[in-house]
Amino acid sequence: MHFINYMLNMKNIITVRSLLLVALVTSLMGCNKSSNSGNSSRATGWQINNKDGGFQYNTNFKEQETAPGLVFVEGGTFTMGKVQDDVMHDWNNSPNQQHVQSFYMDETEVTNLMYLEYLDYIKRVYPPDNPDFKAIYNGAVPDTLVWRNRLGYSEMMVENYLRHPAYRNYPVVGVSWMQAVEFANWRSDRVAEIGLQEEGYLKKDSNILDTSAESNFNIDTYINAPTSTFAGNEEVLKGGKRKIQTDIDGNEINVYATRETGAIVLKYRLPTEAEWEYAALGLTELRSYNVYRGRKKYPWDGQYSRSGDRKIRGDQLANFKQGKGDYGGISGWSDDGADITNEVMSYEPNNFGIYDMAGNVAEWVADVYRPIVDDEFSDFGYYRGNVYTKNAIGEDGNVQVIGTDNIEFETLSNGKVIAKGLPGQISQVPVDENETYLRTNFSESDNINFRDGDERSSRFFEDFEEGETENEDMTRKMYNSPLHKATTDSKSYDKSNSKTSLINDEVRVYKGGSWKDREYWLDPAQRRYYPEDMATDYIGFRCAMSRVGSKSLSTKKRKN
Repeated sequence: MHFINYMLNMKNIITVRSLLLVALVTSLMGCNKSSNSGNSSRATGWQINNKDGGFQYNTNFKEQETAPGLVFVEGGTFTMGKVQDDVMHDWNNSPNQQHVQSFYMDETEVTNLMYLEYLDYIKRVYPPDNPDFKAIYNGAVPDTLVWRNRLGYSEMMVENYLRHPAYRNYPVVGVSWMQAVEFANWRSDRVAEIGLQEEGYLKKDSNILDTSAESNFNIDTYINAPTSTFAGNEEVLKGGKRKIQTDIDGNEINVYATRETGAIVLKYRLPTEAEWEYAALGLTELRSYNVYRGRKKYPWDGQYSRSGDRKIRGDQLANFKQGKGDYGGISGWSDDGADITNEVMSYEPNNFGIYDMAGNVAEWVADVYRPIVDDEFSDFGYYRGNVYTKNAIGEDGNVQVIGTDNIEFETLSNGKVIAKGLPGQISQVPVDENETYLRTNFSESDNINFRDGDERSSRFFEDFEEGETENEDMTRKMYNSPLHKATTDSKSYDKSNSKTSLINDEVRVYKGGSWKDREYWLDPAQRRYYPEDMATDYIGFRCAMSRVGSKSLSTKKRKN
């Protein structure tokens, strides 16, 4: 009996000791977890996001969310400029290997419906019946007269293509490169604005109820001077669903979203030429251990513009001009289902899930056109045409926000007047010697002509203007191109027959074939150029967005 009691007591002692050991281990693990938690600094051991104040940072950020209309394009290496045919022998796009960072691209071209939403906003916020705002709206409206043809009837499209519901999902045309850039800027602000509403930083529906020319939202203004957005209206700026926090001294914290919160989306923009060409090729299915298998002529697989798929064999995979006087086949036997542009998503997407990278409309890219290839200088994220600016700072030390009384306008070479900045935006000025002093990566604000004019790319042309003497500084430029000037009072056109090129600093690249082009231009590597302030009936655009963080969406990254 004593032995049994003894064994029971020993069992209880062991059980208690085991429980104490488990509790101790758990406690130690908890302490270890706490010391290495996301809210504990590895630099100082201080707590991040302390409710009483201190350093505030979003330690729970997981992944950049895909913004409206975009698809993810994982970056990589490819051969840029490798055209299958070069019958013109321009030699202006020499093949070179480039690496493109991961980014996002519009799934389709910007449609008429998307652009009309932009026009509606401009018309509502900046009423064109107000003389101060008339040029803002007129400068944003596409040129519908691009449809006119001296020997063709197209007034129906002049009057209806942009606004009629039948064309709502057709790609917008008649938009210049400059107009496309302004659309991307507007889209950035609107997406960021609604995102901050959803995150609880801004009052719900403030984009409709509280927006005017004097009170609106801009990303850069919100980041640099948040109280200048919505004219400092606290009902909007603090009227979101987020509970205002205060530190131990009663000061408000976490009132405004910052870059550290991860709540502000990146900006929409035009894709670079390298990004566009890379996205169009869709090389994902042609890789084997980081080596390309075969060559691609089109955004789809194969060497032909017709489908080899059993179900749709023979169907055209893009919308383009079949032949002389043949834009869509005969009645009942249409080749591509369209004569002018076609509704977006009418054809199969490429391997990235992007539609109409060949045909339908050609598309603007961000770069300034240059035939020289600088792959020996830069083979990473190649882009030609950087112009660096900074926020204008007033005498009071604060950023200068454009108001309704100091809008700056610019007269383009075609006589059209556009706004250089809208009310609510921060005025921009070129970077100066304070930013460029002793830098090795850039030396001036405007880098459009960087490495231009060397003997390897072209020759110098001397342009002697009327009235110029030998004692005056002569203008030397790489490209002998026409020069058009326009003011509000007069227009001047360069009609000289001695010009040798159309290329200048105001010319941009457009890529991809269009409904008006023959099959030759469907090759993604083909490039053409057009003045940035002019528009046509066959050039549209789509937007892109940079990616922050990891290169891949997959957590299991292949490393060959």
